[in-house]
This record gives sequence, C-alpha cells and structure tokens, in this order.
Amino acid sequence: MTMPTAPTAAGTERRLAGGWAQRLAWGFLVWGSLGLLVWVPFLYVAIRRGHSSDWAAFASFALYECVTLPWAVMTADGEGDPYLGIAIMVSLLTATGLLLFAMFDKSVPAARPSYGTALPPQGQPYTQGYPYGR
Repeated sequence: MTMPTAPTAAGTERRLAGGWAQRLAWGFLVWGSLGLLVWVPFLYVAIRRGHSSDWAAFASFALYECVTLPWAVMTADGEGDPYLGIAIMVSLLTATGLLLFAMFDKSVPAARPSYGTALPPQGQPYTQGYPYGR
C-alpha cells in the first residue's frame, strides 16, 4: 500500500501542525509507558499525514518493540543487560526528539500582500448620491 507523499486528489498537501502541548503529551506517553507505547504517536502521524517517511518511522519503532520485548524477557534473570538499557534509552531519546522537533509541521504564516498590490475593500464601498435620504 503506497500513500501519497505530495498533493492528494483534492490538490492540497497534507499537513499536521501540532502545538507544544500536543508534542509534550506525546512525549509524556513515550516516557510514561517506559517505551512500550513508543509506536503510538508515530502511527497517529502516519495515518493523519500519510507520508512514506511517517510510515517508515512508525515501522522502525514497531520493529523496535518486536525486538526489545523478547530481549527483555530473555534477560530477566540476573543483574540485567546493559546493552538493552542503552538501546531503550537511545530509543526513548530519539522518539522524544522526533516528536518535539521533527514530526509535526511548522505553522505557515498567512501571506501578506506585497507592496503596491491592491487591498480588498474594507467596509462599505463608496456610493455616489445623497447619503442622508436613505
């Protein structure tokens, strides 16, 4: 299944702007679940925006879950595996960095008219005639 990366059928590019509150909430989900739900925000972005890079990010974090969960179960005895801890921390930091600074589109400021262009009429247009008799 391929998703469009450029304009959709309607001709508009899919954008997903997220405020800082939304970004922080996704980051808290990643850290609060200790990395178990790290794939959820990336699935949300991939479904909403549909770029192939979004689907690749989701697939990489889903694969991370499929690898680290059995790895954690196999090394449950003893003092633990330092490489597993390093992998989890790197993954959490990477996901947080992506969610805070890279995943959501920046808001585009409204285009201002350039110098010398006509502005749209403001208020009532000027009409000729006697204005007091109306």
